[in-house]
Parts: sequence; C-alpha cells; structure tokens
Amino acid sequence: MIRPLAVAALILLALPFSVLARTPNNAEEWNGAEINWRDARSGIYESAKTGRPVLMVFHATWCTVCKRFRQVFKDPAIVEASRDFVMILVDADKEKEINGAFQPDGSYVPRTLFIDSQGNVSDKLVGSDPQYPHSVDVDKPDELLALMKKASSVFDAPPASAPPVPDNRT
Repeated sequence: MIRPLAVAALILLALPFSVLARTPNNAEEWNGAEINWRDARSGIYESAKTGRPVLMVFHATWCTVCKRFRQVFKDPAIVEASRDFVMILVDADKEKEINGAFQPDGSYVPRTLFIDSQGNVSDKLVGSDPQYPHSVDVDKPDELLALMKKASSVFDAPPASAPPVPDNRT
C-alpha cells in the first residue's frame, strides 16, 4: 500500500505546476466554460514559463459593476483574444495579498491589468478613465478588445496560436 502512494506522490511532483493549476473561485460566472481562467499563483508561473502575457482581472462578489463586466467576457472576440494571454481572475476580498501586490493606482474593482511575463504591469495598456486607468468599459467589449490587440505589440509576444518560429541557424 505504501509503494503505490509513493509512486503517486512522485508522479504528482513530476507534473508541471501548470497542470495542477487551480481554477479560481467564480470563474464560471466569468465565462469559465470558454475562457481558461487561472488562479494568480499558477497563472504567473505559466506566464513566466511560456512568455505569454497576463491579463489579470480583480473583482469582488458584491460589486455590481463587476457583475456587469462579466458579460464582456462572453463576447466571442474576447474569448478568441483571451487565448493569447494567461487569464488570471482574482477575488480582491479573498486574495488580499495578491490584491495588495498589484495595485499600481489603487485597489478599486473591477481592475484589469496587463502584465508581461517578467511580472511588470504595463502603463501603456490602460483604459480611458484617468481617475481609474486600470478600469475599462464594463458594458461593451470594444475597449478591452482594443487593449488586448495592442498588447501583442507592447509585449512583443507571439500569440499562443502562432506556430513556432523555426531556428534556421546552422
């Protein structure tokens, strides 16, 4: 009996951390059926490993504006664009440490951050509200989609769906 447990433990330790990624609470309310939401820890690890940028959304379950923002993530163009990012969903009330670590201009919700694979929050990918720059239009997908498209040039990262570039060095 101990031997199978030891083998199972070794297999679990050998699996990449991203395979053990935890789906964050409330992901289903943010279109978790079509968007691959990650918790902060596994998402940041995945970004560092793959080089893909992060789109991190902070929300609170009591926030009525956040509830409206959820609908934006059901837009087919947002779903498609999300595949080029590591999507991280953070409940600001339950994950206070993460919330405190990522508040370049305050801890308001909803808050949408674009982060490179080295963990730097972009100051070029912000919404149009100067008082709350990391908020975007919560009723229509246009502003978020434009920022997601702009991110590829800001981060200079290939999309996840792009084929690998062959190494022709001889």
